Amino acid sequence: MWLLFAILSSVFAALTSILAKVGIDGVNSNLATAIRTVVVLIMAWGMVFLTNVQGGIGEISRKSWLFLILSGMATGASWLCYYKALQMGEASKVVPIDKMSVVITLVLAFVFLHEKFTVRSAVGCLLIGAGTLIMVV
Repeated sequence: MWLLFAILSSVFAALTSILAKVGIDGVNSNLATAIRTVVVLIMAWGMVFLTNVQGGIGEISRKSWLFLILSGMATGASWLCYYKALQMGEASKVVPIDKMSVVITLVLAFVFLHEKFTVRSAVGCLLIGAGTLIMVV
């Protein structure tokens, strides 16, 4: 089931980029990010109440709160930078660079989460990096 959700995530991320590039025309990138964030906020809390899991808030540990807040701050910084880059550059160049986060994530997961970094992972990282370079040059 995780694979289906991962594929859907990829499709929605692609739509996000195209829709954002069209929608951001003539709009300040920070304002556009704020509008997008409000929509995401409404959708996320809608799912919480739709699935009736709002009661779990009190069970969240301090550590989880800390890392969820830090993750939210990283997401906000990423979105602000992404929308600014998208406003200034071509989507076909901005998006591949943004997706270099895959390579960075694999390295950080190896360093901080002690996840396996196999030969296959290394080759994949090199191919993603090379592909990104080819697409943006």
